[in-house]
Amino acid sequence: MLKLFRLTAILEGISYIAIFGFTMPLKYWAGLGGPNKPVGMAHGVLFILFVVLAGILCWEKKWGIKRFFIFFVASLLPFGTFYVDKKYLSNLT
Repeated sequence: MLKLFRLTAILEGISYIAIFGFTMPLKYWAGLGGPNKPVGMAHGVLFILFVVLAGILCWEKKWGIKRFFIFFVASLLPFGTFYVDKKYLSNLT
């Protein structure tokens, strides 16, 4: 479960950066909205999966609501999931 959560965290972070660093500029500066929809959809699915897995993992490991809240807030910030992986998850595997 932890490996799946770590993978989801990394992929969610990459998709977040791809939206704001690549597809949104293409949409608004170059008028190319095509890539925005699939990348946005992938990011949405990964975001939901990240939050659900964070809740399940915090419940299983008895980490508490504070750590879940940290994970949730990190999912809203660019590079936040990378921080979660480095600070909270990398020393567990």
